[in-house]
Amino acid sequence: MSDLSYLTFAVPLLLAAGAAAGFAGGLFGIGGGFVVVPALVILFPILGLGTDESAHIAVGTSLATIIFTSIRATQSHARRDSVDFEVLRSWALWVVLGTALGTIIANWVSGAQLALIFGVGVIGFAVYFLLPARLGEPVFAGMPTGFPRAGMAGGLGAFSALLGIGGGTITTLTMTVCGAPIHRAIGTASGMGAIIAIPATFGFMLIGFDEPGLPWGSVGYVNVPAAAAIILTSVVFAPLGVAAAHKLPPEILRRVFGGYLITVGATMIAKSWS
Repeated sequence: MSDLSYLTFAVPLLLAAGAAAGFAGGLFGIGGGFVVVPALVILFPILGLGTDESAHIAVGTSLATIIFTSIRATQSHARRDSVDFEVLRSWALWVVLGTALGTIIANWVSGAQLALIFGVGVIGFAVYFLLPARLGEPVFAGMPTGFPRAGMAGGLGAFSALLGIGGGTITTLTMTVCGAPIHRAIGTASGMGAIIAIPATFGFMLIGFDEPGLPWGSVGYVNVPAAAAIILTSVVFAPLGVAAAHKLPPEILRRVFGGYLITVGATMIAKSWS
């Protein structure tokens, strides 16, 4: 992956992916991994990187970008008093432990398996967005505590590390069924992204550190130039997504995003088979 390839072909696509990821991150409380991972999985082979390596580098690089997208979106949500910092504090330890487990698992699976896991997971999340928003009373009276919280938070961290996402969808779903207002759930989910992405990024750097044939600018399974280009636009567009989340009809946004996830999931599953 040469400097010229980045300048003439990759950089514009990475900037566009960063803009889309930042906007989606602010809008839905996600880290943007649902945009970044498939974009990189498609881009890296075009630039000459093998499919098996591209899935791991796409996930690792996505996690690095989520750190900044998440922090930027959380700041914007916090200015609207839409972040529950107590939830972030009480879930953080279990999420980090789960993230470590997910990173270890990622080191054991092949690129095709990782793409398949991502595709199936994305389609599962798409179902949530495509179903009608739940009406009436919440399912539970409050957020889980004790062992249920530890298990759910640990699973959130592990699954998010495997997929290269910020865990925002799971967090939003959990908080809404436990009675939190949708905007507060989205804002809190934005903060969860950084808690997951920071340890996961270092984990993907570590497990890929001695891998041969990685693209130019890579530190383990994190490609620094690609991450930098994505971050450049994601932090600009994240506040715009936050503003849209507080203005636009949520049901329309849910349907559009759900349709996008179906397309991404099917594409990733097809790539895993090929």
